[in-house]
Amino acid sequence: MPSWPSIARRIRVPLGFAFTIIYLWLAKPTFISLAAGAALIVPGLIVRALASGHVQKNEQLATSGPYAYTRNPLYLGSLILAVGFGVAARSWWIAVGIVLMFFAIYWPVIKAEEEFLRGKFSQYAEYAAHVPRLFPRLLPFGESEGKFSPELYRKHREYNALLGSLAILAALLVKMILLRA
Repeated sequence: MPSWPSIARRIRVPLGFAFTIIYLWLAKPTFISLAAGAALIVPGLIVRALASGHVQKNEQLATSGPYAYTRNPLYLGSLILAVGFGVAARSWWIAVGIVLMFFAIYWPVIKAEEEFLRGKFSQYAEYAAHVPRLFPRLLPFGESEGKFSPELYRKHREYNALLGSLAILAALLVKMILLRA
């Protein structure tokens, strides 16, 4: 029988699409909430973009760029994005849904991925001892040898996060305009 982290890993994307439909239905955006949400969405996208340009999944332990500050910058960026979209939507139901999804889906996935990395990379234990799981440290750990790779960014198709965010913001804007009409 599959473990919850493996189930969570498989359902997180489809669940995200389902949540988006509910999100758009419950959202009550205003110009102020959209601007405040965008002020968080943009940094979330930047964190995710930087992380995707440093990670070589299953080939090398990423410790440069944002990985020098947090072990999970992709999830941190996603969390910042989610909070930004929660602010943009102006709905307590959405805020509760975001928190529930993070702890029920993403937290177990993070822990399972860390166990995988611990077994795959011998230097992971030392890295994990110095770099926090999610919320970043103030100064980078170690010497940052890697640099951002646009090729990795494209390979990981991280531009989809930008396109999806723009589409959702556009849908919120349309909903806001229609609600005012």
